[in-house]
Amino acid sequence: MQGFSPDFQSDLDRLMRWRRDVRRFRTDAVDEATLARCLEAIRLAPSVGLSEPWRVLRIEDPALRQAALDNFRAANDAALSGYDGDRAQTYATLKLSGMAEAPVQLAVFCDESTDKGAGLGAGTMPEMRRYSVVAAVTQFWLAARAAGLGVGWVSILDPDRLARDLNVPPDWALVAWLCVGWPEAESETPELQQAGWEDRSDSLHIEVR
Repeated sequence: MQGFSPDFQSDLDRLMRWRRDVRRFRTDAVDEATLARCLEAIRLAPSVGLSEPWRVLRIEDPALRQAALDNFRAANDAALSGYDGDRAQTYATLKLSGMAEAPVQLAVFCDESTDKGAGLGAGTMPEMRRYSVVAAVTQFWLAARAAGLGVGWVSILDPDRLARDLNVPPDWALVAWLCVGWPEAESETPELQQAGWEDRSDSLHIEVR
């Protein structure tokens, strides 16, 4: 297998640097052709045993969107109560979800009981199915960023409550709630770093053993 050109490698590096967790969206619609191209990246993702355990729900129903937003707000209030002092004050100022504005919202689950792949690679580490879904989300995220779209991964949720509200099969485990749309602004610096919550590490720590 031949490597890609230096220009391609440079563009790929730039794409990964500019992939951001977006929480501030414009409300204008995303055209279906662009969204479909980005979603196709999920199908191309690697998965343990070729199990392809991802299950994607596109949430359009206003009642279901409101239920998810209420879920986030309750979980966010609970999370805030776990901090005090300056951390609590900073947390209270953070915008941690674009659920009220993002035109496209996806609930991504892992089918823990899928027969596809016949359990290869998941017998000793069943969590590999969920890791496969994470890989699929990452590929979608990069494809969306390449198309100029922003993606926000909301994790401040009660997954059991959300699964009940969406009436999914009992063996589906929530991996991601994704907000998708056109970002209000773009930055190479993570928003949490801009807000003073945490800094990105300057180097990768690798041990040789």
